[in-house]
Amino acid sequence: MELIPFENTWPYEKLGNDIYIEKCPYCSEDHVLTDLKVDDVEEMKDEVKKLLVMPCCHANMTIIQADDDYFWTTEPLRKRGDKR
Repeated sequence: MELIPFENTWPYEKLGNDIYIEKCPYCSEDHVLTDLKVDDVEEMKDEVKKLLVMPCCHANMTIIQADDDYFWTTEPLRKRGDKR
């Protein structure tokens, strides 16, 4: 797989079986509960692509891969140098 730039990442949090995003990269809504579950993240760790429709603003995030802390996406979600 081609190297994905860090600008194309976004952090997420696990709480029980739920997946949260602290701040939506599209509308800046705080503490967004996604429809993803821990099993979905485990599939993404094996490079199974998922489409996440943000419940706050209905923007689409295509997740190519996940690790224990970040979603790796098809688009830049942060400015270069942003360590969020």
